[in-house]
Amino acid sequence: MTTLGRIRALTSGRSGRLVPLLLFVVLVGYPVVFPFAIYEQGVLLLAFLLALMAVSWNIVSGFAGYVSLGHSVFLGLGAYTGGLLAEHFQVNPLWFMPVGGLVAFVAATLVGMVVLRARGHAFVIITIALLLAMQVLVNNFSQVTHGSNGVNVPLPTWSSDYQNMPFYYMFLALLAATVGFAAWVRRTKFGTGLLAIREDEDKAAAIGVNTTRYKVLAYAASAVPIGVAGVVYAYFLSFLNPIGAFSLLTSVTIVLSALLGGRGTLWGPVLGGFVVTIVTEVANVYGGGTDSRLLVLGLALVLVVLFLPRGVLPAISARLARRRAAAQTVEYTDQAGVASARTPIVVSPRSAPAAQTPGRTAAPLLEIRGAARSFGGLRAVDGVDLTVEAGSITALIGPNGSGKTTLFNLVTGAMSLGSGEIWFDGTRIDQLPPWERAHLGLGRTFQITRLFKSMTVLENVVAPLPTAGWGLMAKDAVSGHEAERARELLDFVGLGRFGAQQAGSLSYGQQKLVELAQVLMLEPKMILLDEPAGGINPTLINRMVEIIRDLNRQGIAFLVVEHNIPLVLDLCDPVAVLSRGQVIAQGPPSIVRADPAVLEAYLGPEWLPADPVPGPVLKPADLSVKGG
Repeated sequence: MTTLGRIRALTSGRSGRLVPLLLFVVLVGYPVVFPFAIYEQGVLLLAFLLALMAVSWNIVSGFAGYVSLGHSVFLGLGAYTGGLLAEHFQVNPLWFMPVGGLVAFVAATLVGMVVLRARGHAFVIITIALLLAMQVLVNNFSQVTHGSNGVNVPLPTWSSDYQNMPFYYMFLALLAATVGFAAWVRRTKFGTGLLAIREDEDKAAAIGVNTTRYKVLAYAASAVPIGVAGVVYAYFLSFLNPIGAFSLLTSVTIVLSALLGGRGTLWGPVLGGFVVTIVTEVANVYGGGTDSRLLVLGLALVLVVLFLPRGVLPAISARLARRRAAAQTVEYTDQAGVASARTPIVVSPRSAPAAQTPGRTAAPLLEIRGAARSFGGLRAVDGVDLTVEAGSITALIGPNGSGKTTLFNLVTGAMSLGSGEIWFDGTRIDQLPPWERAHLGLGRTFQITRLFKSMTVLENVVAPLPTAGWGLMAKDAVSGHEAERARELLDFVGLGRFGAQQAGSLSYGQQKLVELAQVLMLEPKMILLDEPAGGINPTLINRMVEIIRDLNRQGIAFLVVEHNIPLVLDLCDPVAVLSRGQVIAQGPPSIVRADPAVLEAYLGPEWLPADPVPGPVLKPADLSVKGG
């Protein structure tokens, strides 16, 4: 076997899980085999601590993409919690490990509820400010924290013959537990939701992911292991002071560890934690102390950003993938085969229209009343009144720039409504966040597909949340009922065999079909399709039409924006025409296509005939939506 083959075998399948297990066994046995390697044990336990913090940081900054530069604040909170309680009650600090985790969780939740509603650099700056503020608070509240005098933590009670061996095993156990927790998060729908937020936060909200809840929970979950470890760290140090406990340098090493190993991966932060600890220790011993350590860390950070922006493990994986691709023959997709693949599926009962009471007229499923939205002096949507009946396939057509996609954004919550009202299934939704609209059964696709390209096709379909239930977040995303349902939907659109591929590797038309399967995971009552036939293989257009008709027969309503007029006239009834932000015609296709206002909007007044167009006279009753 070649060297490349051996590496490939070690990084895939069972072997990929066996390597970390073997290394863990080696680390467990190291103090037993080398009981007098006291210095080496001390370096390793610090590596365990740094790796633990990097793995925790990775939950919010690697999975969700919200970078925290003050994460060591939770180490200080846990350390001071354990140290002060141990000093007050004169007991072993280890009894307060759960309390340290709880304090970190509460602090992170409170901060996250305020900060994580915003995006961008504000979060990064506030995390640094939080760390520096804690230094000041602990230093100034001397009656509780002893200020700059520090806290004397009770000394370990075990025999000095054991040296740091108990701490070694404590930090190793905490590291193993933290990696296990991060792996569990990554497998759940909570984890796929975090990755969706990292890839495209607005799209994540559109498929039912409560982005605020996810981000706050991820931030709080990332703080707990560090808070627990902080109590053990206080016991290990036996003395605490504000500058050391809330060190900005520690936060920098956490970030550097995750970036070096591979942000967003499971084992990258662990690898980075070991490398950074060993390199900084070498710099301390052979380079003259703290100054050289800072120089090495700064240089390492610059080199990682310039030459390994994705980290060591992703770089190795990408290189191996290129080698494998070069050695394999190219497999071309059978578009006709995908288009003809048919796997029947039954939509959820919630997708069926509500039963109509005899003698009463059912309310429209979607009703837009006087919707308006301006961008400066431009009225993109100008007083739109539109209704879509349950069970119908309604078309929304109009020339480019008429406001169709803007109207979709107003309905789904991607943009706020300037004035007017939007009602869906008897509920006013224009003040609701996008994820609550999705939970009511309103789904949409996008004109340009917005799949989460770095996630697999299966993960893309599993990510949507049809309800707001907390329990659904904890369900396994790669096995069990959720994954099985996702596979059924992929089979339904003819892409079942692509489940393990990255979504970005599919053709544009296939991505459109995956996005439709993704929306179906919401169990929708109504789907807004934005140019479903735009830019895709004509063979796949026929497949898309068949899917729409199949789903419509089972009770799902559609509002379709499409420029392929023959397809619209064949598929949709009724048709609404939008021009300059206003609905200028609405009714059956045979009437709308002969409307002079519609012809003028599409072709211009110079194309209108001199004599009136023969045909039925349009009346208000003819232009109203009669339903599907």
